[in-house]
Amino acid sequence: MAIILDGKIISQKVKDEIAVEVNQLVSDGNRPPCLAVVLVGDDEGSKVYVRNKKRACEAIGFTSLEFILPTETLQDELDKLIDFLNDDDNVDGILVQLPLPKHLNEMSIINRISTKKDVDAFHPENVGRIMLGNPLFLPCTPAGVMRMLKDYNISVSGKECVVVGRSNIVGKPMSLLLLAANGTVTTCHSRTLDLAEVTRRADILVVAIGIPRKITGDMIKEGAVVIDVGMNRSDGVLCGDVDFTDCLSKASYITPVPGGVGLMTIAMLMQNTLTAYKLHMGIK
Repeated sequence: MAIILDGKIISQKVKDEIAVEVNQLVSDGNRPPCLAVVLVGDDEGSKVYVRNKKRACEAIGFTSLEFILPTETLQDELDKLIDFLNDDDNVDGILVQLPLPKHLNEMSIINRISTKKDVDAFHPENVGRIMLGNPLFLPCTPAGVMRMLKDYNISVSGKECVVVGRSNIVGKPMSLLLLAANGTVTTCHSRTLDLAEVTRRADILVVAIGIPRKITGDMIKEGAVVIDVGMNRSDGVLCGDVDFTDCLSKASYITPVPGGVGLMTIAMLMQNTLTAYKLHMGIK
């Protein structure tokens, strides 16, 4: 029976560590870190994420700014807001909640955010720094996965690692972080021939494809570490991209959905915001 990788416990540990550091910084006479979150439109899932980010900021002593804009917001209006936040000396991190309404240019907005306030690590310059092994910030979800592995003493070095999914947000940077940790990495996607043959080789399998319960027990190696990044709703029930029940007895470690990687994403966003703040304030 697999050991459950508990995102609730580890994410709380990360936030507790940050809260202690923030309390000390404020006690030393510094202002608290500040995260500005921009939400355009009324997507219910995005609203939930924004609320959760606000709660996390408040719990650890950050200042949280919210900018809720109507769906019909024009590109020029959003550009001006990003410029304003870039120039605001009291704002350390900027996060624009994705996806944006279809009439807005997502990449243009990502490119507009200051690289030193890009706490999602989506700006091309920050992506390049990750590729070169010299990051300012680590992408939140992949960084959360790496922190989970670290806290459960799961070594990546020398392991056969398979990432299912090649998105810019999770799949590609996940592969880079595993490679940086000396894993031997294979990235799979919709054009991969015989996916199960590849996933069965994995000592560490990370799945981020957005298909409910796509990975079943017969697709994993005995004793594999299975990390499920997916968050889907199937028949009214939240589930991941991995068939948790089917893989539970075969894996050595496995993340649940909910209660796994999703909680780590927000915790690592807080970590990136603290990093941005210290960079901004010249604090070592």
